[in-house]
Amino acid sequence: MKKAPSFETQELREFAEVLHGRRTVDQFLHTPVPDQLVRAALEAATWAPNHYVSEPWRFILPGPETIGRIVDLCAEMVCAQKGPELADHKQKAWREKPGWLIVTCPYSSEDALREKEDYAACCAAVQNFMLYLWKAGVGSKWTTGPITRDARFFDIIEADIEKVFVVGMLWFGYPKVTPTQSRAPVHVVTTTLP
Repeated sequence: MKKAPSFETQELREFAEVLHGRRTVDQFLHTPVPDQLVRAALEAATWAPNHYVSEPWRFILPGPETIGRIVDLCAEMVCAQKGPELADHKQKAWREKPGWLIVTCPYSSEDALREKEDYAACCAAVQNFMLYLWKAGVGSKWTTGPITRDARFFDIIEADIEKVFVVGMLWFGYPKVTPTQSRAPVHVVTTTLP
């Protein structure tokens, strides 16, 4: 008979440190993240739980030309809403992001529950990706916003806006600044029922 595993192990403490330590990073060094590391993080992402092993996630790694088009669209949208000064600031900030990933998920016209399950699976995949990178010293930021719902964005990333939606656009790189953060104690967010 197997002995129950101990939950007081060095491996578990180290794993908890990765989970507790991960931060949303918005300022990055200009050092590129090795492609092999990004591919390994994507491989880790695909091991997220997913209902019926649907593997609904699709990953898009935009190159410099595509990133430039996304940045220009962002500036155009911000300029129209908030003026050229903020558009210039946003354009400069986005151009400095060293790594980009776009994650999409399919719509399900026949099954709304399945679509929610697929979205949840994609979110778990994003978390896997970010945690893997974090363990390697690479920070990330998961973002959405009006640009990820704009038809022009879908044209740029060569995706069909009628068939998929964007779960998130992720920026990643070696952190220039790592913010601090805290969480509510677990007893505040946990209910135990008889």
